[in-house]
Amino acid sequence: MTDNLFTPYALNSTINLNNRILMAPLTRCMADDDLVPTQAMVEYYARRAEAGLIISEAVIIRPDGQGYPNTPGLFSQAQIEGWQKVTTAVHENGGKIFAQLWHTGRVAHPYFYGNGDDNAPVMAPSAIGVEGSVPRMRELTYKTPKAVTIDDINTLITDYGQAAANAIKAGFDGVEIHGANGYLIDQFLHHDSNRRNDEYGGSNENMARFALEVIDAITSRIGNDRTAIRITPGAYFNMEGDSRDRDVFDYFLPELEKRNLAFLHIGIFDDSMEFDYLGGRASSYVRANYNNTLVGVGSYSAETASTAIDANKFDLIAIGRPFIANPDYVSKVRNNEPLVSYSDEMLTSLI
Repeated sequence: MTDNLFTPYALNSTINLNNRILMAPLTRCMADDDLVPTQAMVEYYARRAEAGLIISEAVIIRPDGQGYPNTPGLFSQAQIEGWQKVTTAVHENGGKIFAQLWHTGRVAHPYFYGNGDDNAPVMAPSAIGVEGSVPRMRELTYKTPKAVTIDDINTLITDYGQAAANAIKAGFDGVEIHGANGYLIDQFLHHDSNRRNDEYGGSNENMARFALEVIDAITSRIGNDRTAIRITPGAYFNMEGDSRDRDVFDYFLPELEKRNLAFLHIGIFDDSMEFDYLGGRASSYVRANYNNTLVGVGSYSAETASTAIDANKFDLIAIGRPFIANPDYVSKVRNNEPLVSYSDEMLTSLI
């Protein structure tokens, strides 16, 4: 039985969801060359509006945040207007949608923003690169980043706040800050990528400072009720784990709880993964240290998600790849209809 997935859920006094099924953020690389959402994207999101909440694909906050081809932005007027078409279509179909705000940090690549300058700076907490190359463009290998200055950090915080304001102008119901999966904010939260010895590194409080200042900048622009965040306490993607990371998140999670955000979303591809320094699953660790609305994700079916919600492991479930293969995922689950199986080929097209 999955009846509990179809009960309404109040995120707060201003945002009510029709059901507990969220569409997870899914990078599709289908914006145009100016990073403006396309008509195909309008149709893609509109078809999935039955989700209790759509979290958009990750949206870059400024040009040097781009690490993948044709990922949409929210820093130009044309991009805002493109997203307005998406949000209008979702709302006309009865849905709600948050924008996921993104800067890829040390996995950005100057190919996308350097105007031909292959040495244009890549931003990161510390000058520590990652091995590998850009997905979908494997000829582009990652660069050694520059350690951001305090002035850089202050500008980034301002730009996050402006991107959130742009999202509301574009018609989004709120924003999810992408603080997970080895991207810029997550890079400040892990010892593998943050080797700073100033007020943004070294101690647990300092390592959490950038993320909290971004949150505070955004909530001051659009309100805490329209602000959420995705985090990855267990490092596994573009990041090596470190047992000291737990202490950072032991400090960080209560600070998040104080801010009464719309929700906290765990960023993980498979929630069966366990991390020694977290004492098991990331979701179990977060639930034990965070009492507000929690979104689970990571290879759950409707049935296993329903069971987890009944067991109070989390409050809402984000569904990813099945939503690519099944635009009508919510209806199919509600009516106990068979789902189309996901295949990797589906990543290359909008359906």
